[in-house]
Amino acid sequence: METKTAIICPPDLAARPLGLKVERLITLPVHKIFKAWTTGLDVWFASPGSFLGKAEPNTPFYFETSYQGIRQPHYGRFLNIQDEERIELTWVSGEGGTEGAETVLTVELSEHDNGTFLRLTHAGFLNEGSKNKHQEAWPMVLEQLEERMSRPVD
Repeated sequence: METKTAIICPPDLAARPLGLKVERLITLPVHKIFKAWTTGLDVWFASPGSFLGKAEPNTPFYFETSYQGIRQPHYGRFLNIQDEERIELTWVSGEGGTEGAETVLTVELSEHDNGTFLRLTHAGFLNEGSKNKHQEAWPMVLEQLEERMSRPVD
């Protein structure tokens, strides 16, 4: 099911062309990865119980992560969702993250013999430093996604 909703105030990345792409083959089915990004962020990425929001276009969300005991709030809004194929959302975090810039994260999923091929595109960084931090972090985050979503459900 594809959602065709007009995006309210689409992000303008024209002045911030810096972006990155990360690809990974994940040994989990597409539906499980899609669910992880839309309703399960606090199962594998965010601090447990911190995700607020719904995976619907123009709907804001909030969650936080904790790294080395430091709380890191993340905000954004879902822009476009194509069931089990594509998720597009804005991504805003503070110092050490997107530096307050409204970036755009696109996750594309496709079936593969051994699971799911995931392509993550993150665009709209303010500077090379922010982009480079994310370029280093996303492969580790996707590894964590695979590891945590592979665990049996209690």
